Amino acid sequence: MDVHEVILYPMMTESASMMVEKENKLVFIVNKKAGKADVKRAVEELYEVKVESVNLLITPQGEKKAFVKLHPDYKAADVAIKLGIL
Repeated sequence: MDVHEVILYPMMTESASMMVEKENKLVFIVNKKAGKADVKRAVEELYEVKVESVNLLITPQGEKKAFVKLHPDYKAADVAIKLGIL
């Protein structure tokens, strides 16, 4: 799967902004067909960071949400600022 097809858009809610600050995590809405490895590869290539872990869930609205924890060497806040969501 192409990296540009995997991540649909970043999500920034109040709880997501708390995750950015406290847990070094970013939240994205991703393609329903994407797996953890696809999301990890896409985030690493698109945002030039190292990913520690990825958790996926399907929302009640039918969207697939990815919680991406970055390696401690990288700051989620820096990526969020670059994306214009923080």
